[in-house]
Amino acid sequence: MSTAIKLPSDSAKVAARDLVAGFDVERVRSDFPILHQRVNGHQLVYLDNAATSQKPKAVIDAIVRYYEHDNANIHRGVHYLSQRATEEFESARKVVQSFINAAEPREIIFVRSATEAINLVAQTYGRQHLGIGDEVLITAMEHHYNIVPWQLLCEEKQAKLQVAPINDRGELIPAEFERLLNSRTRIVALGHVSNALGTINPIKQITAMAHARNIPVLVDGAQAAPHVRIDVQQLDCDFYAFSGHKIYGPTGIGVLYGKAAVLEAMPPYQGGGDMISSVTFEKTTYNKLPHKFEAGTPDMSGAVGLRAAIEYLNRVGIENVAEYEHELLTYATQKVSAIPGVRLIGTAKEKAGVLSFIMDGVHPHDIGTILDQEGIAIRTGHHCAQPVMQRFGVDATARASFALYNTKEEVDVLVRGIQKVQEVFG
Repeated sequence: MSTAIKLPSDSAKVAARDLVAGFDVERVRSDFPILHQRVNGHQLVYLDNAATSQKPKAVIDAIVRYYEHDNANIHRGVHYLSQRATEEFESARKVVQSFINAAEPREIIFVRSATEAINLVAQTYGRQHLGIGDEVLITAMEHHYNIVPWQLLCEEKQAKLQVAPINDRGELIPAEFERLLNSRTRIVALGHVSNALGTINPIKQITAMAHARNIPVLVDGAQAAPHVRIDVQQLDCDFYAFSGHKIYGPTGIGVLYGKAAVLEAMPPYQGGGDMISSVTFEKTTYNKLPHKFEAGTPDMSGAVGLRAAIEYLNRVGIENVAEYEHELLTYATQKVSAIPGVRLIGTAKEKAGVLSFIMDGVHPHDIGTILDQEGIAIRTGHHCAQPVMQRFGVDATARASFALYNTKEEVDVLVRGIQKVQEVFG
Protein backbone atom coordinates (compact mmCIF):
# COMPACT_ATOMS: atom_id res chain seq x y z
CA MET A 1 0.00 0.00 0.00
CA SER A 2 1.27 3.46 -0.86
CA THR A 3 2.01 6.14 1.68
CA ALA A 4 -0.76 8.46 2.86
CA ILE A 5 -1.89 11.19 0.51
CA LYS A 6 -1.26 14.70 1.78
CA LEU A 7 -2.43 18.04 0.48
CA PRO A 8 0.41 20.60 0.39
CA SER A 9 -0.06 23.37 2.89
CA ASP A 10 1.53 26.04 0.72
CA SER A 11 -1.68 27.83 -0.18
CA ALA A 12 0.15 30.54 -2.08
CA LYS A 13 1.24 28.00 -4.68
CA VAL A 14 -2.33 26.81 -5.03
CA ALA A 15 -3.55 30.35 -5.57
CA ALA A 16 -0.86 31.05 -8.16
CA ARG A 17 -1.79 27.99 -10.19
CA ASP A 18 -5.54 28.54 -9.98
CA LEU A 19 -5.94 32.19 -10.83
CA VAL A 20 -8.41 33.06 -13.56
CA ALA A 21 -8.61 36.75 -14.42
CA GLY A 22 -10.52 38.41 -11.59
CA PHE A 23 -10.76 35.19 -9.56
CA ASP A 24 -8.45 34.26 -6.68
CA VAL A 25 -9.40 30.79 -5.48
CA GLU A 26 -7.36 30.98 -2.30
CA ARG A 27 -9.13 34.16 -1.26
CA VAL A 28 -12.44 32.43 -1.97
CA ARG A 29 -11.43 29.40 0.08
CA SER A 30 -10.72 31.61 3.05
CA ASP A 31 -14.42 32.55 3.09
CA PHE A 32 -15.54 28.94 3.77
CA PRO A 33 -14.75 27.91 7.37
CA ILE A 34 -15.62 24.22 6.93
CA LEU A 35 -12.89 23.68 4.34
CA HIS A 36 -10.13 24.34 6.86
CA GLN A 37 -10.29 21.07 8.74
CA ARG A 38 -8.75 17.63 8.65
CA VAL A 39 -10.68 14.44 8.01
CA ASN A 40 -9.15 11.11 8.97
CA GLY A 41 -5.87 12.89 9.50
CA HIS A 42 -5.83 14.59 6.10
CA GLN A 43 -6.74 18.03 4.81
CA LEU A 44 -10.37 17.89 3.68
CA VAL A 45 -10.88 17.78 -0.09
CA TYR A 46 -14.60 18.38 -0.59
CA LEU A 47 -15.79 17.19 -4.01
CA ASP A 48 -19.47 16.49 -3.29
CA ASN A 49 -20.86 19.84 -4.36
CA ALA A 50 -23.59 18.47 -6.62
CA ALA A 51 -25.16 17.00 -3.47
CA THR A 52 -24.76 20.18 -1.45
CA SER A 53 -22.31 23.06 -1.41
CA GLN A 54 -20.48 24.49 1.57
CA LYS A 55 -21.44 27.88 3.00
CA PRO A 56 -19.35 31.07 3.11
CA LYS A 57 -19.09 32.93 6.39
CA ALA A 58 -21.20 35.70 4.89
CA VAL A 59 -24.16 33.31 4.73
CA ILE A 60 -23.57 31.92 8.20
CA ASP A 61 -23.27 35.43 9.64
CA ALA A 62 -26.44 36.61 7.86
CA ILE A 63 -28.49 33.81 9.39
CA VAL A 64 -27.07 34.41 12.86
CA ARG A 65 -27.66 38.16 12.53
CA TYR A 66 -31.26 37.57 11.49
CA TYR A 67 -31.98 35.46 14.58
CA GLU A 68 -30.12 37.82 16.89
CA HIS A 69 -31.73 41.03 15.64
CA ASP A 70 -34.67 40.60 13.25
CA ASN A 71 -36.57 37.41 14.00
CA ALA A 72 -40.37 37.76 13.91
CA ASN A 73 -43.23 36.41 11.84
CA ILE A 74 -43.73 38.34 8.63
CA HIS A 75 -46.52 40.08 6.67
CA ARG A 76 -49.11 40.06 9.44
CA GLY A 77 -47.46 42.04 12.21
CA VAL A 78 -47.61 45.77 12.86
CA HIS A 79 -44.76 45.82 15.37
CA TYR A 80 -41.21 46.88 14.55
CA LEU A 81 -39.56 43.45 14.39
CA SER A 82 -42.27 42.05 12.15
CA GLN A 83 -41.92 44.98 9.81
CA ARG A 84 -38.14 44.57 9.68
CA ALA A 85 -38.33 40.79 9.16
CA THR A 86 -40.81 41.36 6.33
CA GLU A 87 -38.42 43.82 4.71
CA GLU A 88 -35.59 41.28 4.96
CA PHE A 89 -37.74 38.52 3.44
CA GLU A 90 -39.04 40.62 0.56
CA SER A 91 -35.57 42.00 -0.07
CA ALA A 92 -34.43 38.41 -0.60
CA ARG A 93 -37.16 37.96 -3.19
CA LYS A 94 -35.90 40.99 -5.13
CA VAL A 95 -32.32 39.70 -5.01
CA VAL A 96 -33.46 36.36 -6.43
CA GLN A 97 -35.45 38.18 -9.11
CA SER A 98 -32.34 40.06 -10.19
CA PHE A 99 -30.16 36.93 -10.00
CA ILE A 100 -32.23 35.08 -12.61
CA ASN A 101 -33.51 38.23 -14.38
CA ALA A 102 -37.19 37.62 -13.74
CA ALA A 103 -39.46 40.40 -14.92
CA GLU A 104 -41.12 41.03 -11.53
CA PRO A 105 -40.59 40.08 -7.86
CA ARG A 106 -44.04 38.44 -7.77
CA GLU A 107 -42.75 35.79 -10.20
CA ILE A 108 -40.49 34.45 -7.42
CA ILE A 109 -42.09 31.84 -5.17
CA PHE A 110 -40.16 30.66 -2.11
CA VAL A 111 -40.42 26.90 -1.52
CA ARG A 112 -38.42 24.30 0.41
CA SER A 113 -36.36 23.06 -2.54
CA ALA A 114 -36.32 22.42 -6.27
CA THR A 115 -38.15 19.20 -5.42
CA GLU A 116 -41.08 21.09 -3.92
CA ALA A 117 -41.03 23.56 -6.80
CA ILE A 118 -41.51 20.78 -9.35
CA ASN A 119 -44.19 19.11 -7.25
CA LEU A 120 -45.97 22.47 -6.98
CA VAL A 121 -46.11 22.79 -10.76
CA ALA A 122 -47.17 19.17 -11.23
CA GLN A 123 -49.97 19.45 -8.68
CA THR A 124 -51.28 22.81 -9.89
CA TYR A 125 -50.56 23.50 -13.54
CA GLY A 126 -50.22 19.80 -14.35
CA ARG A 127 -53.38 18.71 -12.54
CA GLN A 128 -55.24 21.58 -14.17
CA HIS A 129 -54.20 20.77 -17.75
CA LEU A 130 -53.51 17.04 -17.97
CA GLY A 131 -56.25 14.62 -19.04
CA ILE A 132 -56.73 11.10 -20.33
CA GLY A 133 -54.28 10.35 -23.14
CA ASP A 134 -52.28 13.56 -22.67
CA GLU A 135 -48.48 13.53 -22.39
CA VAL A 136 -45.67 14.97 -20.28
CA LEU A 137 -42.26 15.07 -21.96
CA ILE A 138 -39.07 14.71 -19.91
CA THR A 139 -35.57 13.41 -20.78
CA ALA A 140 -33.59 10.27 -20.01
CA MET A 141 -31.15 12.21 -17.82
CA GLU A 142 -33.59 13.53 -15.22
CA HIS A 143 -33.14 13.41 -11.45
CA HIS A 144 -35.83 11.35 -9.70
CA TYR A 145 -37.55 14.52 -8.48
CA ASN A 146 -38.24 15.46 -12.09
CA ILE A 147 -39.57 11.97 -12.88
CA VAL A 148 -41.67 10.77 -9.95
CA PRO A 149 -44.03 13.79 -9.60
CA TRP A 150 -44.93 13.45 -13.29
CA GLN A 151 -45.35 9.67 -12.97
CA LEU A 152 -47.75 10.17 -10.08
CA LEU A 153 -49.73 12.73 -12.03
CA CYS A 154 -49.83 10.62 -15.19
CA GLU A 155 -51.06 7.60 -13.23
CA GLU A 156 -53.83 9.68 -11.68
CA LYS A 157 -54.88 11.33 -14.95
CA GLN A 158 -54.37 8.28 -17.19
CA ALA A 159 -51.81 10.26 -19.15
CA LYS A 160 -48.46 9.17 -20.59
CA LEU A 161 -44.92 10.06 -19.57
CA GLN A 162 -42.73 10.40 -22.66
CA VAL A 163 -38.93 10.25 -22.35
CA ALA A 164 -36.57 11.89 -24.84
CA PRO A 165 -33.41 9.79 -25.40
CA ILE A 166 -29.77 10.76 -24.94
CA ASN A 167 -26.71 9.68 -26.90
CA ASP A 168 -23.62 7.80 -25.73
CA ARG A 169 -21.95 11.04 -24.64
CA GLY A 170 -24.90 11.83 -22.38
CA GLU A 171 -26.30 14.58 -24.59
CA LEU A 172 -29.90 15.24 -25.50
CA ILE A 173 -30.73 14.53 -29.16
CA PRO A 174 -32.69 17.64 -30.24
CA ALA A 175 -34.25 16.03 -33.32
CA GLU A 176 -35.57 13.13 -31.22
CA PHE A 177 -36.84 15.54 -28.60
CA GLU A 178 -38.68 17.56 -31.21
CA ARG A 179 -40.16 14.38 -32.73
CA LEU A 180 -41.81 13.59 -29.38
CA LEU A 181 -43.53 16.97 -29.17
CA ASN A 182 -47.11 16.68 -30.39
CA SER A 183 -50.66 17.90 -29.92
CA ARG A 184 -51.06 15.79 -26.76
CA THR A 185 -47.96 17.21 -25.01
CA ARG A 186 -49.15 19.39 -22.14
CA ILE A 187 -45.80 20.32 -20.55
CA VAL A 188 -42.05 19.78 -21.03
CA ALA A 189 -39.89 19.31 -17.93
CA LEU A 190 -36.12 18.94 -18.11
CA GLY A 191 -32.93 19.67 -16.26
CA HIS A 192 -30.67 22.55 -17.25
CA VAL A 193 -27.62 20.58 -16.05
CA SER A 194 -27.58 16.85 -15.30
CA ASN A 195 -26.56 16.01 -11.75
CA ALA A 196 -25.22 12.59 -12.81
CA LEU A 197 -23.48 13.56 -16.07
CA GLY A 198 -22.84 17.30 -15.92
CA THR A 199 -24.43 17.76 -19.35
CA ILE A 200 -25.64 21.30 -20.08
CA ASN A 201 -28.86 21.11 -22.06
CA PRO A 202 -29.73 23.59 -24.86
CA ILE A 203 -32.63 25.12 -22.93
CA LYS A 204 -33.27 28.06 -25.23
CA GLN A 205 -33.49 25.73 -28.25
CA ILE A 206 -35.79 23.31 -26.41
CA THR A 207 -38.03 26.13 -25.23
CA ALA A 208 -38.33 27.49 -28.75
CA MET A 209 -39.33 24.02 -30.03
CA ALA A 210 -41.97 23.65 -27.35
CA HIS A 211 -43.35 27.17 -27.62
CA ALA A 212 -43.76 26.76 -31.38
CA ARG A 213 -46.46 24.25 -30.37
CA ASN A 214 -47.76 26.33 -27.42
CA ILE A 215 -46.29 23.88 -24.89
CA PRO A 216 -44.96 25.33 -21.61
CA VAL A 217 -41.50 24.42 -20.32
CA LEU A 218 -40.31 23.78 -16.77
CA VAL A 219 -36.55 23.84 -16.19
CA ASP A 220 -34.87 22.16 -13.22
CA GLY A 221 -31.99 24.52 -12.55
CA ALA A 222 -30.68 23.05 -9.29
CA GLN A 223 -27.36 22.03 -10.84
CA ALA A 224 -27.11 25.04 -13.15
CA ALA A 225 -27.60 27.94 -10.74
CA PRO A 226 -24.18 27.60 -9.02
CA HIS A 227 -22.27 27.35 -12.30
CA VAL A 228 -23.75 29.47 -15.10
CA ARG A 229 -25.55 32.75 -15.57
CA ILE A 230 -29.33 32.26 -15.49
CA ASP A 231 -31.57 34.59 -17.46
CA VAL A 232 -35.13 33.29 -17.48
CA GLN A 233 -36.32 35.98 -19.86
CA GLN A 234 -33.63 35.09 -22.36
CA LEU A 235 -34.30 31.36 -21.95
CA ASP A 236 -38.04 32.14 -22.21
CA CYS A 237 -38.95 29.18 -19.98
CA ASP A 238 -42.29 29.22 -18.21
CA PHE A 239 -40.97 27.80 -14.93
CA TYR A 240 -37.48 27.59 -13.44
CA ALA A 241 -36.64 25.83 -10.16
CA PHE A 242 -33.54 25.74 -7.99
CA SER A 243 -32.45 24.99 -4.42
CA GLY A 244 -30.62 27.31 -2.05
CA HIS A 245 -28.24 24.71 -0.64
CA LYS A 246 -26.67 24.04 -4.05
CA ILE A 247 -25.66 27.69 -4.48
CA TYR A 248 -23.89 28.16 -1.13
CA GLY A 249 -27.10 29.00 0.74
CA PRO A 250 -28.90 27.16 3.54
CA THR A 251 -30.93 23.99 3.27
CA GLY A 252 -34.73 24.13 3.39
CA ILE A 253 -35.13 27.05 1.00
CA GLY A 254 -35.70 26.95 -2.75
CA VAL A 255 -37.18 28.99 -5.56
CA LEU A 256 -39.83 28.50 -8.19
CA TYR A 257 -39.88 31.11 -10.91
CA GLY A 258 -42.99 31.27 -13.05
CA LYS A 259 -44.21 33.73 -15.64
CA ALA A 260 -46.76 35.92 -13.88
CA ALA A 261 -49.58 35.20 -16.32
CA VAL A 262 -49.08 31.45 -15.94
CA LEU A 263 -48.92 31.62 -12.14
CA GLU A 264 -52.02 33.81 -11.99
CA ALA A 265 -54.04 31.15 -13.81
CA MET A 266 -52.87 28.30 -11.55
CA PRO A 267 -54.79 27.15 -8.47
CA PRO A 268 -53.11 27.27 -5.03
CA TYR A 269 -50.77 24.45 -4.05
CA GLN A 270 -51.48 24.45 -0.30
CA GLY A 271 -54.05 26.10 1.94
CA GLY A 272 -53.28 28.06 5.09
CA GLY A 273 -52.30 31.43 6.40
CA ASP A 274 -51.06 34.24 4.16
CA MET A 275 -52.19 32.60 0.91
CA ILE A 276 -55.70 33.98 1.42
CA SER A 277 -57.40 37.36 1.10
CA SER A 278 -60.48 36.35 3.08
CA VAL A 279 -61.95 33.19 4.58
CA THR A 280 -65.51 32.29 5.46
CA PHE A 281 -67.04 28.85 5.91
CA GLU A 282 -68.81 29.41 2.62
CA LYS A 283 -65.92 30.65 0.47
CA THR A 284 -62.23 31.55 0.49
CA THR A 285 -60.62 34.08 -1.82
CA TYR A 286 -56.92 33.77 -2.51
CA ASN A 287 -54.13 36.24 -2.10
CA LYS A 288 -52.29 37.82 -5.01
CA LEU A 289 -48.90 36.64 -6.26
CA PRO A 290 -46.53 35.52 -4.91
CA HIS A 291 -48.36 34.92 -1.61
CA LYS A 292 -50.98 32.64 -3.16
CA PHE A 293 -48.30 29.91 -3.29
CA GLU A 294 -46.65 30.59 0.08
CA ALA A 295 -49.03 29.15 2.66
CA GLY A 296 -48.03 29.32 6.31
CA THR A 297 -44.97 30.70 8.02
CA PRO A 298 -42.11 30.56 5.51
CA ASP A 299 -38.41 29.94 6.09
CA MET A 300 -37.51 33.54 6.79
CA SER A 301 -33.94 32.85 7.89
CA GLY A 302 -33.52 30.60 4.85
CA ALA A 303 -34.51 33.43 2.54
CA VAL A 304 -32.07 35.76 4.31
CA GLY A 305 -29.33 33.15 3.94
CA LEU A 306 -30.17 32.63 0.28
CA ARG A 307 -29.97 36.36 -0.31
CA ALA A 308 -26.53 36.43 1.31
CA ALA A 309 -25.39 33.51 -0.85
CA ILE A 310 -26.51 35.20 -4.05
CA GLU A 311 -24.92 38.48 -2.99
CA TYR A 312 -21.71 36.55 -2.33
CA LEU A 313 -21.85 34.96 -5.81
CA ASN A 314 -22.51 38.38 -7.31
CA ARG A 315 -19.42 39.80 -5.61
CA VAL A 316 -17.25 36.96 -6.89
CA GLY A 317 -18.88 37.17 -10.32
CA ILE A 318 -20.77 34.24 -11.82
CA GLU A 319 -18.89 34.65 -15.11
CA ASN A 320 -15.59 34.37 -13.21
CA VAL A 321 -16.92 31.25 -11.48
CA ALA A 322 -18.04 29.70 -14.77
CA GLU A 323 -14.69 30.35 -16.42
CA TYR A 324 -12.71 29.06 -13.48
CA GLU A 325 -14.83 25.92 -13.05
CA HIS A 326 -14.62 25.17 -16.78
CA GLU A 327 -10.83 25.28 -16.52
CA LEU A 328 -10.93 23.08 -13.43
CA LEU A 329 -13.28 20.53 -15.02
CA THR A 330 -11.14 20.37 -18.16
CA TYR A 331 -8.06 19.72 -16.05
CA ALA A 332 -9.83 17.05 -13.99
CA THR A 333 -11.24 15.36 -17.09
CA GLN A 334 -7.79 15.10 -18.64
CA LYS A 335 -6.16 13.81 -15.47
CA VAL A 336 -8.80 11.25 -14.48
CA SER A 337 -9.48 9.93 -17.99
CA ALA A 338 -5.75 9.28 -18.40
CA ILE A 339 -5.74 6.75 -15.53
CA PRO A 340 -5.77 3.19 -16.95
CA GLY A 341 -8.88 1.23 -15.99
CA VAL A 342 -11.00 4.35 -15.39
CA ARG A 343 -13.97 5.21 -17.64
CA LEU A 344 -15.86 8.47 -17.58
CA ILE A 345 -19.65 8.34 -17.68
CA GLY A 346 -20.91 11.49 -19.38
CA THR A 347 -18.61 13.11 -21.93
CA ALA A 348 -20.84 15.82 -23.37
CA LYS A 349 -19.18 18.69 -25.19
CA GLU A 350 -20.99 21.15 -22.94
CA LYS A 351 -20.60 20.25 -19.27
CA ALA A 352 -20.61 21.89 -15.85
CA GLY A 353 -19.10 20.82 -12.58
CA VAL A 354 -19.52 17.01 -12.64
CA LEU A 355 -17.05 14.19 -13.28
CA SER A 356 -18.63 10.72 -12.99
CA PHE A 357 -16.50 7.63 -13.46
CA ILE A 358 -16.22 3.90 -12.88
CA MET A 359 -13.14 1.71 -12.32
CA ASP A 360 -12.47 -1.79 -13.59
CA GLY A 361 -13.09 -4.37 -10.88
CA VAL A 362 -13.97 -1.86 -8.12
CA HIS A 363 -17.45 -0.96 -6.91
CA PRO A 364 -18.04 2.82 -6.63
CA HIS A 365 -18.86 2.45 -2.91
CA ASP A 366 -15.40 0.98 -2.34
CA ILE A 367 -13.86 3.87 -4.27
CA GLY A 368 -15.69 6.34 -2.05
CA THR A 369 -14.72 4.52 1.15
CA ILE A 370 -11.01 4.49 0.39
CA LEU A 371 -11.03 8.10 -0.77
CA ASP A 372 -12.80 9.09 2.44
CA GLN A 373 -9.96 7.50 4.43
CA GLU A 374 -7.74 10.03 2.65
CA GLY A 375 -9.99 12.97 3.48
CA ILE A 376 -11.53 13.14 0.00
CA ALA A 377 -15.32 13.52 -0.11
CA ILE A 378 -17.05 12.32 -3.27
CA ARG A 379 -20.52 10.87 -3.92
CA THR A 380 -21.09 7.25 -4.95
CA GLY A 381 -24.26 5.48 -6.05
CA HIS A 382 -26.98 6.16 -8.62
CA HIS A 383 -27.25 9.85 -7.65
CA CYS A 384 -31.07 9.72 -7.69
CA ALA A 385 -30.81 9.15 -11.44
CA GLN A 386 -31.30 5.40 -11.84
CA PRO A 387 -32.54 5.66 -15.45
CA VAL A 388 -29.22 7.33 -16.34
CA MET A 389 -27.33 4.43 -14.81
CA GLN A 390 -29.48 1.98 -16.78
CA ARG A 391 -28.81 3.93 -19.99
CA PHE A 392 -25.06 3.45 -19.52
CA GLY A 393 -25.29 -0.12 -18.26
CA VAL A 394 -23.93 0.51 -14.77
CA ASP A 395 -25.40 0.22 -11.28
CA ALA A 396 -23.60 3.25 -9.88
CA THR A 397 -20.76 5.68 -10.48
CA ALA A 398 -18.26 7.60 -8.40
CA ARG A 399 -18.91 11.31 -8.81
CA ALA A 400 -16.56 14.18 -8.11
CA SER A 401 -18.36 17.50 -8.40
CA PHE A 402 -16.72 20.89 -8.29
CA ALA A 403 -17.40 24.32 -6.86
CA LEU A 404 -15.76 27.73 -6.96
CA TYR A 405 -13.49 26.85 -4.01
CA ASN A 406 -11.94 23.68 -5.45
CA THR A 407 -8.42 23.69 -6.88
CA LYS A 408 -6.25 21.86 -9.38
CA GLU A 409 -4.16 20.73 -6.46
CA GLU A 410 -7.23 18.99 -5.04
CA VAL A 411 -7.76 17.32 -8.42
CA ASP A 412 -4.20 16.00 -8.17
CA VAL A 413 -5.01 14.63 -4.72
CA LEU A 414 -8.09 12.94 -6.18
CA VAL A 415 -5.99 11.36 -8.93
CA ARG A 416 -3.51 10.01 -6.39
CA GLY A 417 -6.45 8.72 -4.36
CA ILE A 418 -7.84 6.84 -7.36
CA GLN A 419 -4.43 5.36 -7.97
CA LYS A 420 -4.34 4.24 -4.36
CA VAL A 421 -7.72 2.53 -4.84
CA GLN A 422 -6.22 0.63 -7.75
CA GLU A 423 -3.29 -0.45 -5.59
CA VAL A 424 -5.60 -1.72 -2.88
CA PHE A 425 -7.68 -3.74 -5.34
CA GLY A 426 -4.81 -4.62 -7.65
